[in-house]
Amino acid sequence: MDTLPDQIFYPESFNELFSVWNHFPKAVPFAGGSDLIRKQGNNIINLPGVVLCLDNLEELNRITRTEHYLEIGAMVKINRILRLGKIVPEILRTCADNIAGVQVRNIATVGGNLCSTSHMYDLPAPLTALDAQYELRNTHNTRWVSASRFHSADEHTDLQNQELLTRIRLPLHHWDYSIYKKFYRNDIFSSEVLVFLAKAQKNVLTDIRIVYKTAKILRNRNGEDILNGKILPLHRKTAHDFIENWKTFLENKTDISEFSKNALINNIEENVFLLSE
Repeated sequence: MDTLPDQIFYPESFNELFSVWNHFPKAVPFAGGSDLIRKQGNNIINLPGVVLCLDNLEELNRITRTEHYLEIGAMVKINRILRLGKIVPEILRTCADNIAGVQVRNIATVGGNLCSTSHMYDLPAPLTALDAQYELRNTHNTRWVSASRFHSADEHTDLQNQELLTRIRLPLHHWDYSIYKKFYRNDIFSSEVLVFLAKAQKNVLTDIRIVYKTAKILRNRNGEDILNGKILPLHRKTAHDFIENWKTFLENKTDISEFSKNALINNIEENVFLLSE
């Protein structure tokens, strides 16, 4: 269906949203707009021809908590996550606090950070490590996918045509070790993130998760299995075997720079030996 240029729609329900989207298949959902601004250097921002502004969709701005989960709407601003305090896992709060500045975090949304197809931002790293689930909707169906699957796609997201990320479901678990590090290579937009999580029960390491974000998400589950079930503090040989496993895991990753590989190994080694004798 033809349309005049530069139209902005403000749907107030999902039915209205998908009705407009079906009429204008090239329409672009608009959240906070920080990703769009990042790509432009002019005083006047160029918008897509047809924009679906998501501000009036109340459900996308909700935050709910149950005994086991925290659910965050895709339009929730990143600074709002920080204001929730300790109900948010520490690793996610730390990541959010290291995203840009206060002004950007006041407009940037969780969904926008996760759904950019041109650049992988930082939130995918802690959400993958925390086993978050994403709710995705289209005009007919609703489905849930894991964060790890969503961010493993070639285009950075597992979104299908005319599909919208609507909320994030986050398991609420306690982690004894929660370490977050962020590195910059060339500029502030080429960040690399390390997430290191571990929990123990009666001096036994019951779970360990390491996620590294470059231009993609890396997680070595076979390496994690080396440490799961081991007594703390770790034997030095066990820690060494774990590091060697990671080196082998990275050997054939030709799309990752040597700089990134070395940074990752150095930081994994530093953190694993903190758990060692």
